[in-house]
Amino acid sequence: MSLIEKVNSGIIEAMKAKNQDRLRALRGMKSAFLLLQTAEGAGEITDELCIKSLQKLAKQRKDSLEIYLQQGRQDLADVEQSELTVIEEFLPAQMSEAEIEAKVKAIIEETGASGMASLGKVMPLAMKALGAQADGKLISETVKRLLS
Repeated sequence: MSLIEKVNSGIIEAMKAKNQDRLRALRGMKSAFLLLQTAEGAGEITDELCIKSLQKLAKQRKDSLEIYLQQGRQDLADVEQSELTVIEEFLPAQMSEAEIEAKVKAIIEETGASGMASLGKVMPLAMKALGAQADGKLISETVKRLLS
């Protein structure tokens, strides 16, 4: 079952259960998939494209959640948190910091990189290798820490 089909069946289940929070998050995900399908030059929509779209949605929710918490808006933060929880159900399992660090160290050794001047050489390889399984911000922080 593709990711799009899973989201569609999740929408039906949420409607039957009258779970408005889950339904709102799933409809947002479906909307993102529809935008992918109607984008100019869009071919077939793969699960990989859907995962990238879901990662973008999750990042937006995390950023909004952080802002709402800083401003003391717990009511809005709760909404963002519930949507983030639903989105994360459909994302692949995220790597731990230790796993990310091990992979980045291996990439640095492969490329022979040393110092911050090599950041431009290491980051694209790290993002390609870890992009779907780790947050880009965490990857960037790890690369910078290991190169400095």
